[in-house]
Amino acid sequence: MKDLRERLQAKGVHTLLAQFTDIFGVAKGKLVPLAHLDDLLTDGAGFSGPSIAGTGLPRTGPRGEYWARGYASTAVAMPWMPGHARIVCDGWVAGEPFDACPRQVLKRAIERLDDRGWHLRTGIEPEFFLLKHEDGRWQPADDRDHLDKPSYDLKSLPRQRDFLQALHQSLTACQLDMLQIDHEDAHGQYEVNFGFDDALTSADNLMLFKIAAHAMAEERGMVFSMMPKPFANQPGSGMHFHVSLWKGLGVDGSNLFMPHTPDGAADPAAGLSPLGRHFVAGVLAHAPALAALAAPTVNSYKRLVVGESLSGTSWAPAHIAHGANNRTALVRTLSGRFEWRLPDASANPYLASTGLIAAGLDGIDRKLELPPAQDDDLFELGLAEIRRRGIATLPQSLDEALDALQADEVLTTALGETLTTQFLALKRAESLAYQRHVSDWELQRYAAAF
Repeated sequence: MKDLRERLQAKGVHTLLAQFTDIFGVAKGKLVPLAHLDDLLTDGAGFSGPSIAGTGLPRTGPRGEYWARGYASTAVAMPWMPGHARIVCDGWVAGEPFDACPRQVLKRAIERLDDRGWHLRTGIEPEFFLLKHEDGRWQPADDRDHLDKPSYDLKSLPRQRDFLQALHQSLTACQLDMLQIDHEDAHGQYEVNFGFDDALTSADNLMLFKIAAHAMAEERGMVFSMMPKPFANQPGSGMHFHVSLWKGLGVDGSNLFMPHTPDGAADPAAGLSPLGRHFVAGVLAHAPALAALAAPTVNSYKRLVVGESLSGTSWAPAHIAHGANNRTALVRTLSGRFEWRLPDASANPYLASTGLIAAGLDGIDRKLELPPAQDDDLFELGLAEIRRRGIATLPQSLDEALDALQADEVLTTALGETLTTQFLALKRAESLAYQRHVSDWELQRYAAAF
């Protein structure tokens, strides 16, 4: 601890950001003077438990206190907040790991992999919007970003170079591997690709990315938004996961999803190994329940639409299928890995990763077989043909996804009773509030119609 304190002091750090993540995937925490580093790494920083969404903790007694205990290995100075360093924390209650802390939930799932000598690597690709709120409405921050097809546009992308370069430089200084930045399919929409890391580190890094992006956008008079579908006539924001399963670490590690020839040589052209195929089969089998974790808002289901999107283009999956390099399928299979295209930008990365592990391991344990691969553009197929091929549809509402999650013993066991109960209750309440809301669309359509 002394060495860590001295290293942070040498970088000008005087204050620690003790950060944890709530059930909604929102960064929470408090500032702790560097002089109290030892306390943060042992007992932790104390919080009122019932003040944190999704804990279900009481207002009184020893279980009313939530302790965010930091991990020295996660300490990193934040260039956009000079003098401050982020430390990732887990939730502890009454001296025990808190069973409804999303990070603790993922760590439990990772322990199941550890028991087999495996670890999951994920590369996450968050999409996001840069917005402003003017004249009572939300709109892209860049007024000139209005091409009919803005994907990869090299006129609007440079106009945000101040924000994007600052984001890149700051996160690179935090040891995050940012591979690419591009303009996406919607006005004001961008995507960042991160390199592979173990599932826990990838989730931690995503939270740091969100903290940095929110702060840097606000400094520039913009709003960083990971709302899945802010505009009805534009594509929504996904958060795709590139996934592979490994045995061993570093140069000695081997990718268990890489297929091999009979003589033991890697065979990249073959796609996925038998183990990888079982894992993906599990992901497909549990897709309806996974939707509740990967697409956890009522707004999410305006992205996961069956049929033609109002935007005229969509990269969001609607059907439970897989295919080799098929971006219209739920799972896009590649050499030695797959891309899970269900998650959207609002997903809690810890809970989505937990569900992914649980579903994949169930596929391996039961040796589930993949259905036939789909090589066609699924967006071009009619519903009759989709049904003829026996391809199931993803939930089309949050309630439908929550029903699937509640009935899925594999996923609810992985999440644990406390978190499952809290998640379902909070999300049911969110859905009910949405159903009771009267929108401008309804007033325009019905107020004088009858």
